[in-house]
Amino acid sequence: MIFHPRAEFLPFCRPSISEEDIAAVESVLRSGWITTGPQVAALEESIARRTGAPECLVFTSGTAAMHLLFVALGIGPGAEVVGPSMTWVSTNNLVELCGARNVFVDVDRNTLLASPEAVEEAITPRTKAIIPVHYGGAPCDMDPIRSLAQRRGIHVIEDAAHAIGTQYRGREIGSAGTCVYSLHPIKTITTGEGGVITTHDRELADRLRRLRFHGLAADAFQRGQQGRSPQVEVQEPGFKQNLPDMNAALGVSQMKRLDALIERREEITLRYRNLLAGIDGIEPLSDPAWPHRHARHLFIVRVHPERAGLDRDTFMAELKKVNIGTGLHFKASHVHRWYRENRPLPAGALPNATWNSERICTLPMFPDMTDDDVDGVVAAIRHVLSRAPMTTGART
Repeated sequence: MIFHPRAEFLPFCRPSISEEDIAAVESVLRSGWITTGPQVAALEESIARRTGAPECLVFTSGTAAMHLLFVALGIGPGAEVVGPSMTWVSTNNLVELCGARNVFVDVDRNTLLASPEAVEEAITPRTKAIIPVHYGGAPCDMDPIRSLAQRRGIHVIEDAAHAIGTQYRGREIGSAGTCVYSLHPIKTITTGEGGVITTHDRELADRLRRLRFHGLAADAFQRGQQGRSPQVEVQEPGFKQNLPDMNAALGVSQMKRLDALIERREEITLRYRNLLAGIDGIEPLSDPAWPHRHARHLFIVRVHPERAGLDRDTFMAELKKVNIGTGLHFKASHVHRWYRENRPLPAGALPNATWNSERICTLPMFPDMTDDDVDGVVAAIRHVLSRAPMTTGART
């Protein structure tokens, strides 16, 4: 069969923006109040209802949310934070910027999730926090991690940047503990840029509200009045990480479609898996064994060069030539230059994270993709592999 490249470029991700979303943002722009206001309150209430968390706060980004959590929890010099190297480096950068140290743990080779056993082995008397990462929308095995943390008196911060709508053992991520979500444009729902913290700790939530707006005892918008009382004073030095209503309105609208967006991602995932099953050298991630609902944020495969006939970087470059975009989620933190030079690990450390870091590739995944788009991606993969030099193994 003759392969015909796409006429237009297919990105690895594109936000799903409806006419209702656009109208919601337009309404805010016409309202005369575009910074933190009623739409922020509505978004926080919507996510709190969804997750079952009694406290929900939104911020300018997931990174900003994580930063303020570190400040609020006193993570600083002398502290250690246990978490996987296989994650977006922003969290690990923040640990270092706060004066603390990362203690990296390895991940499962096929799910990229850190195990409770790996976490427990990494804990020392200096451990201040554990950060499990719900990778790609799949939940970590949280019950034993929470039990471990409770026994040792350690904070758990769930990195749920990929996992809004994810469920673990029948419970929504966020239904317990403290979680950080991202609302970046490539995530399941978006506010353009934005982040969320859900928590069951009211005292922590109150401090985060102060920290996100200069340390004042009130936000830019108080429910029931526009503006704030001149008597409001700084309670402690704070930051400026409050989300505008322009962004929040988009999130409020998108939350109404969260389940539908996840369901479409599930359909795309199943189609990819069926079509890729007969292609040697291209291996999707596995799902975790415990009961869960996967948010399907990313569709990640591993490129096995010894069977595919080319390495991951060449694979991505060749797909780009035929108008198929791909992503890399993620290059493990410990192999980035700064970490290699400043936080070197022993030879052979973190073998699964290192192995995957050299092979993972994110294929296009977004709800507005058609079945033909998915078929076209797989046809392009077959075309690229057919032109690669054969090594060992047979391709079909």
